[in-house]
Amino acid sequence: MRIAVNYTIFAALATLINICSQDISLQLYAGPYSLALSILVGTFTGLLVKYYLDKRYIFRYVDVGASQDVRLFTLYAAMGVVTTVIFWGTELAFELMFQTKSMRYLGGVVGLAIGYFIKYQLDKRFVFIPRGAV
Repeated sequence: MRIAVNYTIFAALATLINICSQDISLQLYAGPYSLALSILVGTFTGLLVKYYLDKRYIFRYVDVGASQDVRLFTLYAAMGVVTTVIFWGTELAFELMFQTKSMRYLGGVVGLAIGYFIKYQLDKRFVFIPRGAV
């Protein structure tokens, strides 16, 4: 139960960082493709925060060096591709349906919640597996 609570808190924190990063990006740049750029900025900042928190506190994974950490992050990010499509699709669908910033961000939160649930299952099975288990 503790893992589920912590994972939910960390997902909420990463979601908040994602949405705030998007908003800051849109305030700094309002030119062509600003929405797409803001979603990329939010996705990247949320990904970095979530990776660190998941690795350290959810899966308690201890790596042995920078090269292993790069490999692990790459695998973690790859598992996130499907969930990112869910997140982006939901956020953009809310934008198209409601055409307001608050509803677009609500779509982002909904998409991230669905995505994080799926991401945990993928990470548990394919990323943060105990050494020697493969």
